[in-house]
Amino acid sequence: MSAREEQLISRLERLADTVEAWINPAPPAPDWSAWAYRWARQGGTGCLRAVPHPQLQELDALLGIERQKAELERNTQQFLAGLPANNALLWGARGTGKSSLVRGLLARYAEQGLRVIEVDRADLVDLPDIVAPLHARLEKFIVYADDLSFEADDASYKALKATIEGSLAAPPDNVLIYATSNRRHLLPEYHSDNQQARAVDGEIHHGEAVEEKISLSERFGLWLSFHPFNQTQYLAIVASCLVRLGVHSMSADCREEALRWALTRGSRSGRVAWQFARDYAGRAGLPR
Repeated sequence: MSAREEQLISRLERLADTVEAWINPAPPAPDWSAWAYRWARQGGTGCLRAVPHPQLQELDALLGIERQKAELERNTQQFLAGLPANNALLWGARGTGKSSLVRGLLARYAEQGLRVIEVDRADLVDLPDIVAPLHARLEKFIVYADDLSFEADDASYKALKATIEGSLAAPPDNVLIYATSNRRHLLPEYHSDNQQARAVDGEIHHGEAVEEKISLSERFGLWLSFHPFNQTQYLAIVASCLVRLGVHSMSADCREEALRWALTRGSRSGRVAWQFARDYAGRAGLPR
């Protein structure tokens, strides 16, 4: 190869590097002063983007889930103290405070170094890249996956399973995963799955389909179940929400309206209670 050809190849390589840097610029350094972050895809790479105005929640305002709140708060306190703590799966009925509980922990413990990184389900395969810059940080990070579930033919859950526990790379001591889901095992369960079960010496052994589905949720050391509220709990939550919105007494008519509101939505949940309270307080504030 002549000197001229070598010079031309060198110029082409520099041009290719310039074009690649232009198409896929290096992600900006995270703003480590923030409390909350989102993992965002940018071209072929991802980056931690600060959430300037995170939606926070007062822990004391979450009613009807005292047991779950106490368990997750204790686990988080262990984590912040540098003690052993578990990844947590919050599963159960919709609108019962699973996501609000995580936001409440951030509001209460951010001053003690707690940080939350929200990650979409599709981006969980990037967990190694997400946690890589966290090793040297003094803060404690919760990687938060909201409404986590996988379809029967979705193989991405295997990548998550290996990342949580089973990969050669050790996870940082300052990182935990908190996930919320409507499904206990994160995957759809079918009647046909149980037909593969067999009895061995009087003991029931699940089939491979069930074992595969259970194996992912078992990677979470702490399971917290959330159930629909009864009428008394629902009305107590409505009253609490109304107080926060400036309505300090709940009349009999308001109580009946709240029950009808829940009936039309087919659910007595904290979310439904908050939606009714906003509607009622807003109507009460309109000039007559």
